[in-house]
Amino acid sequence: MSIVRESDLIGIGKKYQIETEAGDHMVVVIHDDGRRELYRHDDEESETHCVMTLSDEESRQVAGILGGLSYKPKALETIQVALDDLRIEWYKVEKSNDGVNKSIGQLEVRQRTGASIIAAIREDETVINPGPDYVIVPGTTLVIAGKQKNIKLLKEILL
Repeated sequence: MSIVRESDLIGIGKKYQIETEAGDHMVVVIHDDGRRELYRHDDEESETHCVMTLSDEESRQVAGILGGLSYKPKALETIQVALDDLRIEWYKVEKSNDGVNKSIGQLEVRQRTGASIIAAIREDETVINPGPDYVIVPGTTLVIAGKQKNIKLLKEILL
C-alpha cells in the first residue's frame, strides 16, 4: 500500500505527498480555487518538478478514469473491499456453478448465509439490489456484501 502524507498549505490549500508501492514519489497540491498541481520527485536531481496543472473539472474526470468509472480491468472481477467487519466482494459466476439458473429466492441467499447480493453485473447491464426473483446466469458478476464468514457461505452455495 502507498504512503500518503497530508499537510495544510496556509492560504493555498492542501498538499499530499505520495510514495507508491513501486517507489515513485509524487506530490498533489489542491488549491482552494479548485486547481490541482501534480509534481514528480526526481531522485537523481533531488528536485520536484510540476508535471501537470488541472482544473477542478479536469481533475474529477481524471479521478473517474483512474478510479475505474469508465473502464473496469478484468482483474477487478474478484476485487475485495473491507470496511471493519463489512466486506464487499465481486464474484463472477461460471457455467459450472451449482447456483446458476436459480433465483436468489430459490437459493435462500440471505436466510442461509447472512450475506446480501447488492448488485448483479452482466455485460452492459447492472441490476442494483436484485430481488428474490432475480435469476443468476453464467457470466454474471455478483457484488456481495457481508462478513467474511457470510460471504464464504454464499460462495459455497453458488459453487
